Amino acid sequence: MRAGTAFGLGSAAVSEPDTFRLDLSVADEDIDVLGHASNIAFVRWIQDVAIAHSASVGLGLEAYHRLGAVFVVVRHEIDYLRPALRGDALEARTWISSVMAAKCHRATELVRKDGQLLARGLTTWGFIEMASGRPRRIPDDVRAAFDRFIHHEVTA
Repeated sequence: MRAGTAFGLGSAAVSEPDTFRLDLSVADEDIDVLGHASNIAFVRWIQDVAIAHSASVGLGLEAYHRLGAVFVVVRHEIDYLRPALRGDALEARTWISSVMAAKCHRATELVRKDGQLLARGLTTWGFIEMASGRPRRIPDDVRAAFDRFIHHEVTA
């Protein structure tokens, strides 16, 4: 089974050493009253690609239950650049842009198959204990699972 199919999200693949990609399509239910994909659909796609990526490195919901901790969204920032239209084939691309003690930043691009960049997102994911909801340090094995997808920022 390819990553993402267990969630009903379409096909997914890891390409390039540091970017996870997930194929999506704009469905009728994604369309708002203005005739294009709603901002809610964009937020869902950003979450869907993050979940599929996590599952692809062995960190699906069952693994997080075993750890007793899970990533949750703390903040979304999205730049909407172009509309997505009914029937458009999209590719969601994601990677980790930085990791801290108990949170990380995940970058996402939503691209139409013709190469047009539709949206860019930056999501802050907090790592929390499931029982208490309190922040917890990200374990080394969780960091290692995502290591090849972490873009280490270069500073001058």
